[in-house]
Amino acid sequence: MRLNRLAGGTLAVSELCLGSMTWGRQNTETEGHAQIDMALANGVNFVDTAEMYPVNPVARETVGRTEEIIGTWNAAHKGRRGDYVLATKVTGPSSNVRKEGYDGTIIRQTVEDSLRRLQTDYIDIYQLHFPQRGSYHFRQIWGYDPSGQSKAETEAHMRDVLATMKDLVAQGKVRHFGLSNETAWGTATWLRLAREMGAPEVVSIQNEYSLLCRYFDSDLAELCVNEDVGLLAYSPLATGLLSGKYKGGSVTPEGSRRSVNDSLGGRVGARMWAAVDAYVEIATKHGLDPVVMALAFCTARPFMGSVIFGASSEAQLEVALSAQDVVLADEVMKDIEAAHRAHPMPF
Repeated sequence: MRLNRLAGGTLAVSELCLGSMTWGRQNTETEGHAQIDMALANGVNFVDTAEMYPVNPVARETVGRTEEIIGTWNAAHKGRRGDYVLATKVTGPSSNVRKEGYDGTIIRQTVEDSLRRLQTDYIDIYQLHFPQRGSYHFRQIWGYDPSGQSKAETEAHMRDVLATMKDLVAQGKVRHFGLSNETAWGTATWLRLAREMGAPEVVSIQNEYSLLCRYFDSDLAELCVNEDVGLLAYSPLATGLLSGKYKGGSVTPEGSRRSVNDSLGGRVGARMWAAVDAYVEIATKHGLDPVVMALAFCTARPFMGSVIFGASSEAQLEVALSAQDVVLADEVMKDIEAAHRAHPMPF
């Protein structure tokens, strides 16, 4: 599997990253362990998680369970921790985790909690799951209004977090610092303040990206290419929509994401099904599995650090892993761009 370089070339990550947010909810501990085994055996060296996982739904009683599942795998495979890159996240303001979100003091504790659950001495990339000030992600773009933000308060918060990250990196508990669900201004400000303070610079930003969600293609792409920040793309299959399994909304397979979240996080809408159909038709036309085409499109983007996919079954995992090293032909890319122009921002 191809490797991409983050952190100025010092951190090598596979172009595909194993997501874990179903472990402890849709998947058992045994199934989670089997997914790690299968992914590592097929060239994946990157696993992503978060303190709030599992999801669908996030529940106070299961917060941290996914990290615990990874932790029991680590405990059962002593000596293999260095075989893969492990990323986790601190939760932003959340009624199910912490209403106050995070600051420097809270992060010191959440890192300790994650290390304990993960049964490891270090976290390769520690990410801020959501900006403390809010963001336009998760379908909030339609009413997004940053005019109420306080720049002074935001920068003071960032400085507090950066000072903590500097200490945690010095202690060896965290190796790199990353963002998630961020904006271009936010990412640029984190970078500027880190350089002023001599604190760890952002090496990655984990935002949604897929054939159906391409916000990243403009300002964030320019910023990240020029500042050496890799995108860790989540939902590259748009919560399974791009697999075509929902058949235009007429089918909801048992155990699928839609069976527990009917709106798929606000993605289901009148314009979305036509967009999905267009991409599935392109895959069929060119003899491609739509999952493979969707993942290969993402891995080819010039700003990509790694593409995070999740699977609720071994069969799904096998298909996703088959996307490694696939290069889409020029004819496929032309058809994809035509579909993108015809179906921009479908949700």
